[in-house]
Amino acid sequence: MAHPKRRHSHSRKKKKQTHQRLSTPTLVQCLECKKLKLAHMVCPFCGYYGGKEVIKKVQKEKKDKTKI
Repeated sequence: MAHPKRRHSHSRKKKKQTHQRLSTPTLVQCLECKKLKLAHMVCPFCGYYGGKEVIKKVQKEKKDKTKI
């Protein structure tokens, strides 16, 4: 296995590490429900993408808690 002949300097090591970072995801506002969603993805809240309904979202019925 090969070993480096000389030690790398601090600046050379830091230059290599500049690309190893996390980036925050790009969030945009949905045109229909105005909630934040990932860019270029279908809105998980309303199911719209590009002004068109792609996924039909069904709202859950609320349970009636007043039953005896």
